[in-house]
Amino acid sequence: MKEHELPDGLSQPALKALLGANIYTLKDVSRHTVAELLKLHGLGPKTIRTLEPALNAKGLDFVRSNKVENKDC
Repeated sequence: MKEHELPDGLSQPALKALLGANIYTLKDVSRHTVAELLKLHGLGPKTIRTLEPALNAKGLDFVRSNKVENKDC
């Protein structure tokens, strides 16, 4: 039995990074921004591209940052 409910196809370093951050399910993933996830050692853009369609299939998505990037506005 798997100790997580994350999609197949994740690299071992990415899986280890997610589990090390107490992220075991897609619902757990959906509580984070892409930027937060990319800060995890071993997790990169390929992992995001694997997670996004799996999230969407369950009606979930990454948290979207509300921070305004351009402070000159």
